Amino acid sequence: MFDDHLMMLARLTLDEAQQRRLKIVTAESCTGGLIAGLLTEIPGSSATVERGFIVYSNKAKEEMLGVPGDLIADAGAVSEPVARAMAEGALEESRANIAVAVTGVAGPGGGTPLKPVGLVHFAVARENKPIFHQVMRFGDVGRTKVRLQTVETALEMVRKMMT
Repeated sequence: MFDDHLMMLARLTLDEAQQRRLKIVTAESCTGGLIAGLLTEIPGSSATVERGFIVYSNKAKEEMLGVPGDLIADAGAVSEPVARAMAEGALEESRANIAVAVTGVAGPGGGTPLKPVGLVHFAVARENKPIFHQVMRFGDVGRTKVRLQTVETALEMVRKMMT
């Protein structure tokens, strides 16, 4: 299902989290659960993956993660404030120590001049640390490629936050 590079990255992420006794939670919009799906491809991942939230709709972001509707209305679902709120909400609504959140425009449609196809906001939250945000502009490279590049970037960010 996933290529060798992503599988290796998932193994490294899980190994590092387990060594540090960290539990991971995902909050995924544009990836629709692919981050959690990749992590759970690895046998034994249940020791580290606490849960995953698929919050594709704005209402799901509000109901499952506590993202304020006003924030979504003001900043848009694909924005830094919403990504940060998603990561923070995932930590609060789970028993995990580290959360990764992604929200973006995977395409092929849905983009605007300000929020084009391929734009993805990432946030990683860890207990007692500032939330780390990153924005990527993958371009209009196709839905699958945007989603898989998002998965890769998300895991790289989780690994950085663990150090």
